[in-house]
Amino acid sequence: LFPATLTYDTLRFEYEDFPETKEPVWILGRKYSVFTEKEEILLDVTSRLWFTYRKNFPAIGGTGPTSDTGWGCMLRCGQMIFAQALVCRHLGRDWRWIKGKRQMDNYFNVLNAFIDKKDSYYSIHQIAQMGVGEGKSIGQWYGPNTVAQVLKKLATFDTWSSLAVHIAMDNTVVMEEIRRLCQSNVPCAGAAALCPALESGMLYNGCPEDVGLRERLPLWKPLVLLIPLRLGLTEINEAYIETLKHCFMMPQSLGVIGGKPNSAHYFIGYVGEELIYLDPHTTQPAVEPGDSGCLPDESFHCQHPPCRMSIAELDPSIAVGFFCNTEADFNDWCQQIKKLSLVRGALPMFELVERQPSHFSNSDVLNLTPDSSDADRLERFFDSEDEDFEILSL
Repeated sequence: LFPATLTYDTLRFEYEDFPETKEPVWILGRKYSVFTEKEEILLDVTSRLWFTYRKNFPAIGGTGPTSDTGWGCMLRCGQMIFAQALVCRHLGRDWRWIKGKRQMDNYFNVLNAFIDKKDSYYSIHQIAQMGVGEGKSIGQWYGPNTVAQVLKKLATFDTWSSLAVHIAMDNTVVMEEIRRLCQSNVPCAGAAALCPALESGMLYNGCPEDVGLRERLPLWKPLVLLIPLRLGLTEINEAYIETLKHCFMMPQSLGVIGGKPNSAHYFIGYVGEELIYLDPHTTQPAVEPGDSGCLPDESFHCQHPPCRMSIAELDPSIAVGFFCNTEADFNDWCQQIKKLSLVRGALPMFELVERQPSHFSNSDVLNLTPDSSDADRLERFFDSEDEDFEILSL
């Protein structure tokens, strides 16, 4: 391991650089060489949106916490993996953030969706309060699955991004379900607000049916696929490591949220036997827009070499993310997953099937009405992984 030290509020970092290795560096589907592309690696990492603990933001719920230090690290990791989906959706995987350079409006639209205030789509305020409906009190630890379920709910209000968010439960990805979700003509909740007068009429991708509209609008809603997994009992089973590495090699990769016991990280790639990650465990002051309405954005980009840790140290409870902007992207992802099952020494982390197995009662646990028969199932989905994490005492 290559140690990193930091002083929380002063943001003084001392990070060791990437190791001089012939091993390729993989960052969210991109392959780099340390010897010839070190600047490109660091630019790619810096361009990811980095969300950390913040202090002095408006009180959550009006009277709640004004800082998430000590409890919000998994919520911040959820923000990071979802922000990467929005970057791919609105800016593209090739987009890069360069310090001091004026960014396009869409970049600020993405960033504003995560700012620490109650009316941002994916703010810490929205995640914490939406989590109350999932049985999580404000300030309580979330596991990877819980934050994924909450983000799915919040995405229904983000009509600008118009995402189809699917969470694959029971270690199974059902292709038929995803195609039905992404090809649906029925808009997500909140889309009718764009056309209130036509609320009762059939909408097509969030807009009213119109002559020629079908030619102008895509038949596929961009897909965010999150797969909560448990890759062992108390530590990761070595048999899954090669498969996990391959996930970072896919062009559709959004990375992985998980961590070590006691702390959550957003994993964006690997080199050799080490995972590369962004760490939310730094407390920064909350950011307010300037007088011009422009948002100071430097603190949302990690401008030092990223952290690394041994894959063997990874807590077995994770959620893997993928983004498929088009149906062709999804078909390509399915082919890659099928090929991955043929790799020697790589144990599949989840199953890819065409249709829903008969033992599944409902693919969308959030639409279940809990009764005595469903209570155990819901508890298993939402809370089984959370008990393995403890809040870090600061």
